[in-house]
Amino acid sequence: MNRTSRSVAAVLTAAGLAFGLAACSQAADEAAKQVDNAINETYEVTYEVTGASVESISYNGGGGDAMNPKLETVEKPTLPWRKTVTLTGVEAPLVTPVAIQDGAQATCRITHEGKVLKEASGKGAGATLSCVAISPIATK
Repeated sequence: MNRTSRSVAAVLTAAGLAFGLAACSQAADEAAKQVDNAINETYEVTYEVTGASVESISYNGGGGDAMNPKLETVEKPTLPWRKTVTLTGVEAPLVTPVAIQDGAQATCRITHEGKVLKEASGKGAGATLSCVAISPIATK
């Protein structure tokens, strides 16, 4: 390869690297914007608990964050129980009914826009079950 060819190849390689780095930078900027938007985006879920002899229900009531959800508890709930809450970003929806009597039974369900995200059932003394779902924002 002569000197001119090497110079042209070097210039083209440098231009390609510069273009590639710029494209990576733009992709990284776009990814950062998407993460920022997802962290601040809100969504609603509905928790439902059915069954008999449920002593308490704990659930993510919103207002916390993904690492420190704000849990709320309802003691001696009237069943069927239903609650709609607004959560933010990747904050996980969760609901946990607790039953301590023989013959107790419970089913928990989390729905978002009519779609069941999670459902679980349990029965018997000491039945504790939990419905924990992935944020629909995280699965976009």
